[in-house]
Amino acid sequence: MQIELTNKEFRRLLDMVYIGNWILNSCRENDRFQDYDDVEEKLFALCPEQGMEALTEYWEGHAYPSRAYTEGGIHEAIADYEDAVFYDILAEELARRDMDNDSVPQEDMDELNERMDEYYSEFEKNGIENVKVEP
Repeated sequence: MQIELTNKEFRRLLDMVYIGNWILNSCRENDRFQDYDDVEEKLFALCPEQGMEALTEYWEGHAYPSRAYTEGGIHEAIADYEDAVFYDILAEELARRDMDNDSVPQEDMDELNERMDEYYSEFEKNGIENVKVEP
């Protein structure tokens, strides 16, 4: 397969692959999806020939995203995503709890969405400051 990309498109592809691999593998410890690591390595190994040497480091013959790359803002993008997902999941779980129903029937979806919107408003104003866990 041959794909032609501009340097900007290649750089964006690196970001997408890194973020995707991070989401899939960052919590897996020794049970990583190796094929995703392999694709990431293959792409980062192409960086020097694209004039992007600073984005790749080598260790034991393998190409990895460099410290310059990983500390260059990519994890802020991942953190923004994680924050959004956290609040989405929390709002939905709390709304479902309030409705005493893990599986909300279709006819109650409007109520679920209204309750979620109330939680979103609270989180937007106060983050999790007012969330309490009681024994």
